[in-house]
Amino acid sequence: MKFNLLHVCTLLSVALVGSDALTPETYWKSMLPNTPMPKSIKDILYTEWSDEKSTVGVGKGSVGVHTGKPRKWTDVDTVKFGNYHKYESKLKDIPNVALFFLENDLRQGTQMNQRFLKKDRISTLLPRKIADSIPFSSNNLPQIYNKFSVKPDSVEAKIMKQTLAECENTGIQGEEKYCATSLESMVDFSTIKLGKNVKAISTEVNAKESTRLQKFRIKVAKKLAANKAVVCHKENYPYAVFYCHKFVSTQTYAVSITGADGTKVSAVAVCHMDTTEWNPKHLAFQILKVKPGTVPICHFLPEEDVVWVPYL
Repeated sequence: MKFNLLHVCTLLSVALVGSDALTPETYWKSMLPNTPMPKSIKDILYTEWSDEKSTVGVGKGSVGVHTGKPRKWTDVDTVKFGNYHKYESKLKDIPNVALFFLENDLRQGTQMNQRFLKKDRISTLLPRKIADSIPFSSNNLPQIYNKFSVKPDSVEAKIMKQTLAECENTGIQGEEKYCATSLESMVDFSTIKLGKNVKAISTEVNAKESTRLQKFRIKVAKKLAANKAVVCHKENYPYAVFYCHKFVSTQTYAVSITGADGTKVSAVAVCHMDTTEWNPKHLAFQILKVKPGTVPICHFLPEEDVVWVPYL
């Protein structure tokens, strides 16, 4: 099943190689000269060639972006802040995996059942000039469907509509949110909220495929920043869109863990220090058997997500 983006970006060559244009990589270096780009971002940057993960075909005045099959609901979806109540009925479908855990668990020697999922294909992160030329609003759905050659009653159309709705919905209390449709806009949002002294990190798994459910043991858990971070979650859309939001009551950890089969993971864990405003039916409370506002609740982020944290 494919998404197709047609008849857009007639000035593609100007956007990418114009004398006054910055490539996404160049923009990153100009804004964040001391911050390495995470592998999760490098892997999905727009290129003029194809690889096994994504295809970006450049034609006369058009760009074709192809991605794999839309993914079904998974346990990864449950860790998007503010959306847990949607999945209350799905609790019985979740395998015995540590979706959520307590901050006290982030110490050397702790073991937990875990798995890390990988997508079959990765959608492409477009340069801002291209992304900004494409409508991104529920008010323009017919036009968007037409540009992507998507039938309004198709599965793809439903997925696109859901993503746009999530981006347009009001966030939960204390949340500052934004949907970034390009690397440049993600950098802008994160640096506006946190300042330019930031670093971007992602979970990295030394395996080509999704890991099986297994025991993982924590080797090291290092606290990265105090009380604030911007977390950007990868959305399901024809090209890369990130749902970014800032919380001030968060604690971020870099965690080195090893699976029973030897799989090594450099994971990012986010702990929510104040859950007072969370829905009492929140999935985390059901799993951990705790009440809102009593203890910090943590979870690992999938490889495709990006966490921005300030540094001194």
